[in-house]
Amino acid sequence: MKKLVLVVISLLVLAVAGLAFADKDAKGLFAAKAGDEIYVCNCGESCKCGTMANNEGECTCGKPMVKTTVTKVEKGKVYYKLDGKELAAPQQGKFMCGCGEGCNCGFVSQKEGKCSCGKDMVKVK
Repeated sequence: MKKLVLVVISLLVLAVAGLAFADKDAKGLFAAKAGDEIYVCNCGESCKCGTMANNEGECTCGKPMVKTTVTKVEKGKVYYKLDGKELAAPQQGKFMCGCGEGCNCGFVSQKEGKCSCGKDMVKVK
């Protein structure tokens, strides 16, 4: 009986630890699916900031973000079309909005700066 209790407790501890690590992986991940309307940096193919958000604003390189539609999400990238060209940005940001819990701006970028709600971005750990 004691062995069974120990096994059950061990499984519960592993499950809780797994959930904690799964939540950490989600930080800085831009949640998108095909058909979603999003805002992205419009600097063109050479831009490496990879800024994406749910709200309009300025990207981290200072240019106004533009509204577009997600065409697909595949292999860790969010694809969208601008000026007739399909572009992509990493779904996992190196930086994310620092506005905290309950924030819906979804602002992620590969470079630091301010997010669309005006808060400083924080490095994703």
